[in-house]
Amino acid sequence: MSDREHAVDPTAGGDPAADTEDDGDGLALQALARGEAIDAFAWLGPHPQADGTVRVRVLAPGAEALGLLDAQGKLIARMRTHPQAEGLFEGELKQPTPYRLRIVWPDAVQECDDPYAFEPMLDPAWLQDLAAGDGAALRTALGAHHARVGEVEGVRFAVWAPQARRVALVGDFNGWDARRHPLRLHPEAGVWELFVPGLHGGEHYQYELQAADGSVLPRKADPVARCSALAPSTASVVPYADSHAWGDAAWLAQREAQAGSAQPLSVYELHAGSWRHDGNGQPLHWDALAAELIPYVRGLGFTHIELLPIAEYPFGGSWGYQPLGLYAPTARHGDADGFARFVDACHQAGIGVLLDWVGAHFPDDAHGLQRFDGSALYEHADPREGVHREWNTLVYNYGRPEVVAYLIGSALEWIERFHVDGLRVDAVAAMLYRDYGRNAGEWIPNAHGGRENLEAIAFLRRLNDEIAQRFPGVRTIAEESTAWPGATAPTQQGGLGFSHKWNMGWAHDTLRYLQRDPLYRQHHHSEMSFGLVYAFSEHFVLPLSHDEVARGKGSLLARMPGDAWQRFANLRAYLAFMWAHPGRKLLFMGCEFGQWQDWDHDRPLDWVQAQQPEHRGIARLVADLNRQLRALPALYRSDRSSDGFEWSIADDHRNSVFAFVRHDRDGDAPPLLAVSNFTPNVHHDYRVGVPRSGRWRELLNSDSGYYGGSNQGNGGVLSTLPQPMHGHAQALALTLPPLSTLWLQPDL
Repeated sequence: MSDREHAVDPTAGGDPAADTEDDGDGLALQALARGEAIDAFAWLGPHPQADGTVRVRVLAPGAEALGLLDAQGKLIARMRTHPQAEGLFEGELKQPTPYRLRIVWPDAVQECDDPYAFEPMLDPAWLQDLAAGDGAALRTALGAHHARVGEVEGVRFAVWAPQARRVALVGDFNGWDARRHPLRLHPEAGVWELFVPGLHGGEHYQYELQAADGSVLPRKADPVARCSALAPSTASVVPYADSHAWGDAAWLAQREAQAGSAQPLSVYELHAGSWRHDGNGQPLHWDALAAELIPYVRGLGFTHIELLPIAEYPFGGSWGYQPLGLYAPTARHGDADGFARFVDACHQAGIGVLLDWVGAHFPDDAHGLQRFDGSALYEHADPREGVHREWNTLVYNYGRPEVVAYLIGSALEWIERFHVDGLRVDAVAAMLYRDYGRNAGEWIPNAHGGRENLEAIAFLRRLNDEIAQRFPGVRTIAEESTAWPGATAPTQQGGLGFSHKWNMGWAHDTLRYLQRDPLYRQHHHSEMSFGLVYAFSEHFVLPLSHDEVARGKGSLLARMPGDAWQRFANLRAYLAFMWAHPGRKLLFMGCEFGQWQDWDHDRPLDWVQAQQPEHRGIARLVADLNRQLRALPALYRSDRSSDGFEWSIADDHRNSVFAFVRHDRDGDAPPLLAVSNFTPNVHHDYRVGVPRSGRWRELLNSDSGYYGGSNQGNGGVLSTLPQPMHGHAQALALTLPPLSTLWLQPDL
């Protein structure tokens, strides 16, 4: 029982007189007691009568007796059971006065306030803004919110279900009896509302909806739940009030101050459930994850982490990419305050937090958004628009303002409530094209006869604009696998407005090249250089992501050719090439030490393997790459402009050598020369033209013995020769170690 419990019979003192009512009222009350669609507030709670008295009705199926109490707890009215409506109690007050309920249950007595004695609490302006697609208004209006009316505290529930005939709240607090707490409809917005006094955080709940045809739907989780029960339960949970005291004000101020400026970005992508397990073989909770992950990531020098989706999701095998609770951190790692502490700890350690966010589709689980009120509410009614065949999921209807509000509200929730620094929007290509993953005849053209999803385009622009305006410095990153033009161009210029876009073509091409035997690489030289043809058309992130080491593809190390030494050397050379290449960097967990096994979401990384010398060498290299990235403005300050890049050698396919210079065109930092040799042969006296004369220092050599290499190179320092080459008046004579990348920079 909720509220206070007593062993007092509220009916003591005699039986009240029977009431009379017309047949129509009796039928309505019977329908109410059966849980049928009827306006509960028209019948339950206090109702003034013509003679000045107040009639009170309470629906409490299973109760043995019920009475009304005044503020001092004194019995002021005795309730009688309705002769024809089971579980319905009626009584009268002599005049309007506040009251509480005393309900005798078979095993206890409960005192509580009457939910049907309270006026509507939703501001009409919220509902109007919600209907216009305002995500902030939806966050304020919908879901389970702690509220206070006078001296009465409780929880206000609200849910959007315009086609439902009836919506009832069920949960631990009412024995999951849908008759107990039917909601009030706001017909102008299709929103149902109920304030339940006395409820606290931790209560499990769902909604039971009756469709327009009268059928009762499977019970639904709250789409805007801020907390969910641990799977396999499908219940939502009333959240506790956020109690974390944030300590990241300096980080947030710096983030805003640096908005729009070029800063190094190096991202460590991880799946929180499989990075490391505890002693019982279970995923770490947020506090334990912070304690172990943060010093590890700091030691590697990454600027940010990126979490695979942590919004609540039912199926672990989806890795979080089929979420149903877009407002709730998954219960797999603890509660919302735990996640807040995790983000705060990252910020105070100088590490940004990015989240993968899924707004392209949702699963068809019965307790989720699928036909939420008996109609195609969040999805399209026509399967040619509403079903994603490749993933067997449902597609959001971006043409519906309330759906837009739902998605934008979710994005704002993660940024404002949890202080995250950016969202990587998943499966953008699936949003942009109506024919994505569909054969001819399986999709519907847009209003102009084209394949573009005009509503999705408008949604993405609105999402990016709203985030940029509300939260300067917060990034949005598109996982967009096609050549959609202007993904990172401002919306005012016709672009989508993302901060960055994953360069998935670069990852595909370069990995295909690296997997080839070095003997045959000369015939596929352009696979490594082609990315520079379009490298500055967008603001790219180079992603060696989870997609590259899962689904049977093998780990990065396992995909390299040759014997074990050559595999490690190939990977080191590739990573150093990648860090010198234009574009921000992203590396999935396990790749930083060259794990042999491909990723399994049920299994943690092989931390024993990570301590072996060859694997530690990879980790040392990654740490040095990140350290140099922060220290060398030429690697990031002009990253968005072709002026910051210069090919030195792009056509030496016989030797599989690439050389290029990175320039700091927006500052005065010295240039950086990167030279890669993707053969197992040592190239002596290899000449490369350079933009400055004098002494050049070898800043990084992936073949260093410190990283597990053969320790061949150039002795640290060398001087230019007066030999015109590659458009410059001087050159360097280099020793190129086998399967290696060198970084060199002139002395000032």
